[in-house]
Amino acid sequence: MSRPQDELAEEGEEVFRNLTEVKKSQIVMPCHANHRQELSVGQLLKWMDSTACLSAERHAGCPCVTASVDDIHFEHTIGVGQVVNIKAKVNRAFNTSMEVGIVVNCEDLFSDSHWRVCQAFATFVTQRTTGGKVQLRPLVPCTQAEQVEHSLAAERRRMRLVHADIMKDLLTNRAFQQVEVQEAEKAVPAERTQVESVELVLPPHANHQVNTFGGQIMAWMENVATIAASRLCNAHPTLRSIDMFHFRGPSQVGDRLVLKAIVNNAFKNSMEVGVCAEAYQGEEPLRHINSAFMIFEVCDRDGKPCTLPKIQPEPLEGRRRYQEAIARKKIRLDRKYIISCKQTEVPLSVPWDLSNQVYLSYNNVSALKMLATRNNWVLNSEKNKVSLYTLEQKQVLSFKIEFEADVPAERAFMVLSDLGKRVEWDPNYERCELIRKVDDDDFLYRVVTPSICRGGVSCSSSANQGGMVQDFILLASRRPPCDSGDPYVIALRSVTLPTHPPTEGYNRGEVLCAGFSIMEVSNTVSKISYFNQASPEVLPYISTDIAGLSSSFYSTFCTCSTFLQDNRDNPNPKDQPPSSTLNSTLL
Repeated sequence: MSRPQDELAEEGEEVFRNLTEVKKSQIVMPCHANHRQELSVGQLLKWMDSTACLSAERHAGCPCVTASVDDIHFEHTIGVGQVVNIKAKVNRAFNTSMEVGIVVNCEDLFSDSHWRVCQAFATFVTQRTTGGKVQLRPLVPCTQAEQVEHSLAAERRRMRLVHADIMKDLLTNRAFQQVEVQEAEKAVPAERTQVESVELVLPPHANHQVNTFGGQIMAWMENVATIAASRLCNAHPTLRSIDMFHFRGPSQVGDRLVLKAIVNNAFKNSMEVGVCAEAYQGEEPLRHINSAFMIFEVCDRDGKPCTLPKIQPEPLEGRRRYQEAIARKKIRLDRKYIISCKQTEVPLSVPWDLSNQVYLSYNNVSALKMLATRNNWVLNSEKNKVSLYTLEQKQVLSFKIEFEADVPAERAFMVLSDLGKRVEWDPNYERCELIRKVDDDDFLYRVVTPSICRGGVSCSSSANQGGMVQDFILLASRRPPCDSGDPYVIALRSVTLPTHPPTEGYNRGEVLCAGFSIMEVSNTVSKISYFNQASPEVLPYISTDIAGLSSSFYSTFCTCSTFLQDNRDNPNPKDQPPSSTLNSTLL
């Protein structure tokens, strides 16, 4: 999903060994490979799962089982004779579950080269005992990279919990309800791709608690999915990605696992194969263990994807799976486009719609959290306990304003998260219009700010000296603490809305990353940090006069502190006139 560890490594941060970290190195032998002398993805999944399970159990101190795995994108294949290096460590422990991050790299012993194969995030739960669930101890991050992953783990967990709802909402969208199955003369009947196989779970397939390894189940599922994909294209396909999936129930030694696979839909260069795993013993009914959706490609000798034949779905259930595959493809592309990219690779204003709003919200909050955990901020100025910090990296200038307010953190969070109230203390907000309340945590606003004149000074719209009034379409995402020690977060970023295109007389501005992080100092005092990652259009105004802006920062956030104190017990803050002018980068 995110790659903060790579970005932090580029900055040369010293590497510390996490106590939960487990490493596995394995040379790929012919018995691990497929017909192309490449490592079987099923075998790789087994190694990944066992390594992650050891990491989870090292932290929990008790048996653990795989609960779910996020999207996995396989960037490269691994050949016979090459070495697979797998590293797993616990990113965060919740009450009875924990997120384990897994990184897979490949090493060529002859050329001494290394490359990334994939990254995954798996959720493990403690094994239930007679006495009930095992309460996990918190995990304390030690390095900046660990702090980032610890913070983002809460966002990833939130996204997993709403994963099924995202799919349901998209399928109820009229656009997808109206998708017609395209008839093709040479379409392959879906039933021709159907595969069913039975596996007996033996002790080597299980852990020390006689539960079937999740990786072993996934390896069996990958096997039948590959056969189904091969039947469509009459060629040897390559598994490129696996959608986020959940284990719905346990499997034990002695179970018979019934594995079923079928091609749900074929797109131009890829196909989705749906796989289902069910278990039974004796005369008992089938138990649903897991369902997964795997994306395959067929590549030519140059490694380029080939055009695939069309699929003719079965009636009723086949048509349902056909349409769901289209919806999953959109969701998958949204996740990859918005989440998997580095922050600098994502366009400033991504088009917002209901199907991608969860991922934009994730990206919004995670970008702010990553900015907040940077440890190389430079103190630029300080006046009466209001501090201004700056951070320059890769031609991007960020700044942080920090102060304490005699207001409970929760109250400060409620007041600052309503952008409509910001016009009462921030002169940079001339108008703020609530476009839409998406849910309890996400809101869309249109904000109008003064124009920027010479020297980076804000001009009022009535006294515009050649500048143009700016407006912004902002996604405001707020998050209460996931656990004690977490901050309250209010994140802002630009999005585009078809209903609110740029209009004449306004210069449409863009916000890359901005917002507040609020920490509880005591029951009555909160520490408030405001962040802004300047976009290229306003960077010159800040970089040429950052010292001169210090007094404006100080004045505005003193007004903010006073506003919070005046309304610490008032649910409806009273009107207060602006007390200063400020550069329009303060969004």
